[in-house]
Amino acid sequence: MKIAFPISEKSIDADINDSFGRAPYFLIYDTVLKETRFLDHRAAADLGASGLRAAQVLADNGIRAIITPQCGENAEKVLRYAEVLVYKPIPGSILQNIEAFTDDKLSLLDEFKPRKND
Repeated sequence: MKIAFPISEKSIDADINDSFGRAPYFLIYDTVLKETRFLDHRAAADLGASGLRAAQVLADNGIRAIITPQCGENAEKVLRYAEVLVYKPIPGSILQNIEAFTDDKLSLLDEFKPRKND
């Protein structure tokens, strides 16, 4: 299964970015192959709909779960349609969150932010 994290720098040691739609990169981790890769989020600086674009790109890349502290309502709709689950991270590193995910210890994100007027 492929999971994704919004991050600010291309490193497994990066912190999880607070903003799903504005993160400049996504770390993608394959839980089966135990492989990591990075995906540039080219729409991060766009004036609007960056989260929506990120959601579509991640769904198109076969992501089945996203671990993020927050996500917008429009992005959540795309993710739900694509059957991508959105989880809240635990305090700690990406590696700790990968372990928590594989041990089924993460909770689903249950609050999604309304779109701001840009």
